[in-house]
Amino acid sequence: MNPTMIKPAGERPESLPQGSRLRQFFRVNGIGLAFLLPALCFYTLFQWGPILYNFLLAFQNYTPGLPPVWVGLQNFQRVLSDSVLPQAIANTFAFAGWALLIGYAVPIVAAIVITELRRGRAFFRLAIYLPNIIPAIALYIMWIYMFHPTVGLLNQILQFFGLPGLEWLLAPKLALVSLVIMSTWANFGSTAVLYMASITAIQAELYEAAEIDGAGIGARIRHITLPALQPTMVLLLLLQLLATLQVLQEPFVMTGGGPNNATMTLMYLAYNYAFVNAEFGKAGALGMLLFLLLMVLSLIYVKLTKVVGQK
Repeated sequence: MNPTMIKPAGERPESLPQGSRLRQFFRVNGIGLAFLLPALCFYTLFQWGPILYNFLLAFQNYTPGLPPVWVGLQNFQRVLSDSVLPQAIANTFAFAGWALLIGYAVPIVAAIVITELRRGRAFFRLAIYLPNIIPAIALYIMWIYMFHPTVGLLNQILQFFGLPGLEWLLAPKLALVSLVIMSTWANFGSTAVLYMASITAIQAELYEAAEIDGAGIGARIRHITLPALQPTMVLLLLLQLLATLQVLQEPFVMTGGGPNNATMTLMYLAYNYAFVNAEFGKAGALGMLLFLLLMVLSLIYVKLTKVVGQK
């Protein structure tokens, strides 16, 4: 063999013309791209496209049927000067805080308890997931009746124990907490399923060794289960925070943002801008500000996870 024909290891083959490289690329990856094409079209039309268009609207004064007019940062100035905005920010962060306080630990506890059960584990797995298969509107209407001050189930339970009934959705100080209770009940099952999947991935030998050493259930949970769940807990903490900061459906259906804007959130305010007042530019500006906030939180999460991983 001619030594001059032997190419050093790692050297790229002789470059092909641009058209030949494209044909080779599609010949190798064409089938995979064909399978991806429907999903790419769907996300382009209904996810990425609207997001990019929202960024354009933030700098435009748009009225349906008329050409948009560029207005620079005026929409941001109008949003930041809105008297309802401070209330919406406070309510949004209060909802996220209450959701973390009430709802973050519930799926962890439920997953650990169900996993430790010797009998009926399959039944309870199904039972906690049932709220997730109920249509959202039906679920909200069901809870509106449960929160009813006169005939609602919750007040009847309180009265059974001799306690006074509460105006769950009518009292400004209680309405937001009531929405958190309903949201926790509706969503904790799906999160608990993720925790249970993480628990089943823990090596059984660890529990067997702990039982041989005389460790009780509390010691096994404290020294084996919770440390193994830590990555999942951190990930779901971020996902819950991002989801609760975008809360819209609950106040939209159950309270309409009331009473006295006590449940008005940032997403609901953006909805009112766009679809009640036809101020699409303000809605785009508020959506862009919220997007930047969520992006910052995500970057902080990525940074923290890297720091924790290095330790």
